[in-house]
Amino acid sequence: MQPSLRHVILDRDGVLNVERSDGGYIENWSQWRWLPGALEGLGTLCRAGVQISVATNQACVGRGLITRDELDAIHERMITEAARSGGVINHVFVCPHLPDSGCDCRKPAPWLLLRAMEAARIPASATVAVGDDLRDLEAARAAGVAPVLVRTGKGRLTETTVAHSGVPVFDDLRDFASAFLAESRLAFEGTP
Repeated sequence: MQPSLRHVILDRDGVLNVERSDGGYIENWSQWRWLPGALEGLGTLCRAGVQISVATNQACVGRGLITRDELDAIHERMITEAARSGGVINHVFVCPHLPDSGCDCRKPAPWLLLRAMEAARIPASATVAVGDDLRDLEAARAAGVAPVLVRTGKGRLTETTVAHSGVPVFDDLRDFASAFLAESRLAFEGTP
C-alpha cells in the first residue's frame, strides 16, 4: 500500500453493500444492506484525509429494471448514510449499460476509474481501487491504479483466481482502512 494514498475508488456491490441473495440487482433502498465494516472503513479513510469515489457497473438501468433517476436516488441515500457515519463519498460514477453493449465505461474498461481520478484531481500514483471481482482489479490495472481485493461479495472466489499475483487482500473495507492507517502512521513517524 502507498503511504501517499489520497484517493480510494471503491466498487459498490460486494464492497459497500450486500449483494442480493437471489443474484438480482439492488432496485430500491429497501434492498440495500451495508456490509459489516463498510461504514467504519469509509469513516477511517475520510478521517485520514482520503477522498472516496465509487465506480460501479449497474446494468439494471440498461435492462430497464430501474431508471437512472431511481439509481441516483439509491446513491444519494448511500452518500447520506455514509456521511452520518463519518464517511464522505465524494463522487459516484456509473456504467448503466448492458454487458454486451460495447460501451467504453463498463468495468473491466478503465473509463470509470479515469473519470474518478479526473474529478478528484488525484493521480493514479496516489490512488488505489478496491473491489471484490476480477473485473474491478482489471479495471484498476488498465487505469494504472494499484488494485486491492476485499474478501466480501465475490472476493473469496476472486482471491483464488489472483493468488500469487501480488494483489493485496483484506477481509473487508474496515480491514483495508485500518491497514492503511497503520501504514500511514509508520511512514509519518519514520518507524521501520
